[in-house]
Amino acid sequence: MSQEALDSLRISRQTSPRRSRRKPVLFALAILVVAAGIFLALRERPHEISTGRAALAWPSQGITALNATGYVVAGTKAAVASKTTGRIEWLGVQEGSEVRAGEVIARMENAEIRAQLAQREANIESALAALAQARAEAQEADFNLRRQRELTARGFVAQAAVDAASNRAAQAHAAVQARQAAVRTARAAADEIRVALDNTLIRAPFAGVVLTKQADVGDVVTPLSASTNSKAAVVTMADLSTLEIEADVSETSLAHARVGQPVEIQFDALPQLRLLGQVARIVPTVDRSRATVKFKIRFDEKDARVLPDMSARVAFLTRALQAGERTPRLVVPPTAIRDGKVFVLKDGRARLRTVEAGARLGDMQEIRGGVEAGEDVILAPPPRLSDGDRATEKKA
Repeated sequence: MSQEALDSLRISRQTSPRRSRRKPVLFALAILVVAAGIFLALRERPHEISTGRAALAWPSQGITALNATGYVVAGTKAAVASKTTGRIEWLGVQEGSEVRAGEVIARMENAEIRAQLAQREANIESALAALAQARAEAQEADFNLRRQRELTARGFVAQAAVDAASNRAAQAHAAVQARQAAVRTARAAADEIRVALDNTLIRAPFAGVVLTKQADVGDVVTPLSASTNSKAAVVTMADLSTLEIEADVSETSLAHARVGQPVEIQFDALPQLRLLGQVARIVPTVDRSRATVKFKIRFDEKDARVLPDMSARVAFLTRALQAGERTPRLVVPPTAIRDGKVFVLKDGRARLRTVEAGARLGDMQEIRGGVEAGEDVILAPPPRLSDGDRATEKKA
């Protein structure tokens, strides 16, 4: 093979100028791609954040001096029982029945007492008849005495006849007095039976509502409940217009409570109901075992759904609530607000909302607009956090 042919087959080691210029460009592009990837990776990496809950708060929370728990009680309450022992033959009320003062709510068997009353009334009639007879005899004796005196004055009869007529008249008047006493005795005996008969009627001592029913028709009731199968009370009733709160306040907090202090009352059974009241009186004793003092709270507002023995929470206020402070406000933790904006964590991403700050309510900050109650807001949002960034809760 010729030298020219061999030279044509030899590989040249020299790089063309054009290819040598392309290498720095490709290297720079690779660096840019890697940097962009790192940037995107860092950008998509979720921020670790802490969240709080946007909630509804009441303005009273900002002026509450102390809180206490208690129960609804009736100032006027009674266990209505019979005055005598007997069996119930009629019961006219049920739980929840409204009764008037003096209304008959139950009746015990009283046939025997009614028979005794009939006998006593007959005795009165007999005594009245005997009194009428005695008065007639006394009238006749008086007439005879006058006639004997006239005859004596004319000399027709002796003085002895006048004395005899006078004695008979005195006896007749004494008999009248005895018959009058007998009438009074008979009437007193009848009154006694009437009282016994009235005692078989169980009446409401005051106007109110029947809370519980302890006995029914056929049950034996007795004032002392001495028998195993007897009942002492027939019903328990209360005047619901006298409802109040009995709240226990720690003796260490007495400096923050006083008679006449305004309060706001909440109920576990009625979470949306808040009623105004005030401290009516303080029971002047301390419960040693619990180190508490009992406060009596009067309702300034009433609601038919409030019932005796409901549990209640009482907020002792530093001042009375104004008319515009009776509705709840939307609040968030103060650290969630940054430059008038709040980040809401929604579907794993931070969503920026613009809000208007209001008043402080205790440890919370009132806001208006932008956030709804129940949403999670980001606390102390990181400076690099932007709208739409991924975010996740810090692990405890």
